Amino acid sequence: MDWASVIGLVLAIAGIFLGYTLDGGKFSSLIQPAAFAIVVVGTFGAVLLQSETRTFLRGITMLRWVFVPPKNGRQKLSREIALWSLTARRDGLLSLEQFMNKADPFVAKGLRLVVDGIAPEKVRSLLEHEINGYEFAQRQAARIWESAAGYSPTIGILGAVLGLIHVMENLSDPARLGSGIAVAFVSTVYGVGMANLFFYPVGNKLKAIVSDKVSQYEILAEVFSDLASGDHGRVIDERVASLLTHH
Repeated sequence: MDWASVIGLVLAIAGIFLGYTLDGGKFSSLIQPAAFAIVVVGTFGAVLLQSETRTFLRGITMLRWVFVPPKNGRQKLSREIALWSLTARRDGLLSLEQFMNKADPFVAKGLRLVVDGIAPEKVRSLLEHEINGYEFAQRQAARIWESAAGYSPTIGILGAVLGLIHVMENLSDPARLGSGIAVAFVSTVYGVGMANLFFYPVGNKLKAIVSDKVSQYEILAEVFSDLASGDHGRVIDERVASLLTHH
């Protein structure tokens, strides 16, 4: 659990509600299901319209990384790289095949290229292409949250206009004016608040997680190229040091 994300979200929401109530406002007046439905459903509808279905679903699935981020495997990966180097130096490149079964798909592909005797330059080129594809797909998925942050305030304004229309339709019935005005203003609060307190932070955090994973893959690509070229010693140690430096 990433407690920084949990505490940050709680503090952001609590700060707004606390400030509002200290100024004499009623907490219940900010709870408007109609306004919430307009902003949330409208925002995600707009995001889905601009995105491929699989990209949208991947982005929604990635939301859990904000609160339960992927395990940082740099320490484990550094040990595995050292083991690959030792095994290759002692028993030859073909011996690396034993590490492929339980490996990450990217790692398994890299080991397969090395075991198959592919030229170092070709190994690096193929893996860089794999990294670019992974990075593009993951960043496109993370970008749906930035898109939501862009649409949300505008949808909030739309909700405000709808609320004012509702007010104008019921000018003869004062009892119904309050709910219409509340929806009008609270929609704007929801739109702007969700954009800046949730959607933008989520998008930025997901991009940081993707960037960290990509940096690991880039180091691995260099490691596999070194293994394919026969550099099993000091060069590999430097790669491991670089991996741990970013920890």
